[in-house]
Amino acid sequence: MLKFNFEHELKNIINEFAKTKGITEQVNFVVEVPPKNINADLALNAAMVLAKKIKTNPRNLATEIIEIILKKFEDIIKTAEIAGAGFINLHFTDVFLHEQLNEILNKKQDYAKQQNIKKEKIMVEFVSANPTGPLHIGHGRGAAIGDSLARILKHLGYNVVKEYYLNDVGNQMNVLGKSAEIRYRQLKGEDIPFLEEGYQGEYIKDIAKDLITEGKNINEIDFKKEAHTRILKTIEKDLQQFRVEFDSWFSESKIAFDKDADGKTEVDKVCEYLKEKSYAFEQDGALWLKSTLYGDDKDRVLRRTDGRYTYLASDVAYHKNKYERKFAEVINLWGADHHGYVARIMAAIQMLGQKKEALKVILYQLVSLVRNGQPVAMSTRSGQFITLKDVLDEVGTDACRFFFLLRAPDSQLEFDLELAKKQTSENPVFYVQYVNARCQSILKEYKEDSSDADLSLLSTKQERDLIKKLISFEDVLLICDKTKSPHHLTTYLMETADIYHGFYEKCRVLCEDKNLEKARIQLIKAVSIIISKGLNLLGVSAPDKM
Repeated sequence: MLKFNFEHELKNIINEFAKTKGITEQVNFVVEVPPKNINADLALNAAMVLAKKIKTNPRNLATEIIEIILKKFEDIIKTAEIAGAGFINLHFTDVFLHEQLNEILNKKQDYAKQQNIKKEKIMVEFVSANPTGPLHIGHGRGAAIGDSLARILKHLGYNVVKEYYLNDVGNQMNVLGKSAEIRYRQLKGEDIPFLEEGYQGEYIKDIAKDLITEGKNINEIDFKKEAHTRILKTIEKDLQQFRVEFDSWFSESKIAFDKDADGKTEVDKVCEYLKEKSYAFEQDGALWLKSTLYGDDKDRVLRRTDGRYTYLASDVAYHKNKYERKFAEVINLWGADHHGYVARIMAAIQMLGQKKEALKVILYQLVSLVRNGQPVAMSTRSGQFITLKDVLDEVGTDACRFFFLLRAPDSQLEFDLELAKKQTSENPVFYVQYVNARCQSILKEYKEDSSDADLSLLSTKQERDLIKKLISFEDVLLICDKTKSPHHLTTYLMETADIYHGFYEKCRVLCEDKNLEKARIQLIKAVSIIISKGLNLLGVSAPDKM
C-alpha cells in the first residue's frame, strides 16, 4: 500500500517532531502521489505547513524532517530530497516495491482486504424505485453506484446488507391500479376516458393485455395488486440482468399497515414517540415534526388534517426500523431531486437517538443520453421513456455499469451510446477489459513455472511505475470507502490500463532472458489479479479473451 497507512505513520512522527518546536496542535499536511513530471514516488508539504506556524525557513525544517523519515523508514524510503520552497520528495526502495508486488501475488483476489475493520453491520439502501413502472436510466445509475459501493465495502471487510425499499403505499398505488383497470376496460371495448393523472406508459397496456390473455374476469381482478406484482417482477428481472442482487426487500406496507397487539402500526408508534419527546406537535389538526430543531428550514407535516400519514412519517418509521435491526451505519442513495429531503430525515434520526454520522446520504445527478454527439430524447408526452433495459439491450451490462461509474455521483453524467458499443480503445470499458485479456493470452502462452522468479530484475521505469500503480489499489478502495463513491476505482482502472500499455510497448514479456521473462510473467499475473478484481468490484466482467 502506497499511502494510507504510511501517511498515518508519517503524520504521527511529524506531529511528534512539531512538539519539539513548541507546536502542540495537529499539523495538517498533505501526502500525495506527485504529477508525472515530478521524479518522485510521494511528496509532502509538511515542512511548509509547519514553517508557517513557527515562522521559520521551510527548507531548513525539511532537512530535519528528511533525516527523521530516512531513519524511521529505512526499509521503505531509499532517498528523499527538498524541492521548490520546501516540498519533500520521497523515493521507495526497490525491495519495498517488490515485497508489495509479492503480496498481491500471494493474496490474489483477497488483496486489499482489511484486518482491522470493525465487523459492524452497514446497510446500503438504493434504487428503491416506486413499483409503478419500469426502471429508467436514472435508477440504473443509482443501482450501479449502490451495488459497486456495497461490493467494495464488503471486500474491505465490512458486514454489508443491500436493501430495496418498496414504496407500495399511498395514492400512487391507487392510481396505478386504476390505470390498469381503465386500459383493461378499453381493450375490452368500453369507450371510457383515461385518467388525467394516470400512468401513460405502454407497460400499463401490456399488463391489461396479459390479464385478458389469461382469461381473468374483471370482477375477480385486484388491479392494484396485479399491476404491482407484475411491475415488481419486471424490476427484479432488469436488476438481475444488471447484475444487482439485493439481500432484502423491505415493504412500506409492513410499517404502514401491520399492527401490533395494541392495534398500532410502526408509523403510529414512531409518531407517538416523537410527540412524547416534544419533537412533534399538533397544529391546525395536523401533526408536525420540529425538524427546524436540527437545521431544517421549516417544520414538516407527519400526519395530515384528514388523518393520513405523509411519506415522511413512513420514512421516519423505516429508519427507526433500520437502527432497530442493529445497523451501525446506514447509507441511502437518492436522486438529486431529493436534496431538500436530506435535512428533515437527518433531523429525524437524531430525534431517534442516533448520531448524524449514523446516516450517510449520497445524492446522484441525472444521466443524459447522447448518440453521435446529439442528445437523445428521454421521454415523450405519451408516457414512453427510455428504460434501463433499453440501454442494457443496446450496449450491454458491462458498458452500462462502467459508464454509470465514470463520474462522482454528484456530477452530471453524459452517456454516449455509440461510444459504449465500440470495440476499440476509445471505449473505456473495452480498454480496461482488453488489459486482462492480453495478460491472460500471455499467461496461456507461457508454459513454465514462474513462482520462484527474482522480482529484483524488475527495475525499468515502466516496470516500477506499473508496480507502484498496482499496489495503490488498496489506497483507492479506502478512498472509495471514505468518499462513498466507486468512481475512484473506475478512474484507477483506466489509469492502470494506460500504464500497462506503456509497459507492454517498452518491455517485451516473453523474451530471451529467461530470468527476466519469469519476473515479468509474475508482474503480468499481478496486473490480471488487480484488473479482474477491480472490474468485479464494479460489477463488470473480466473476459480472458476479446
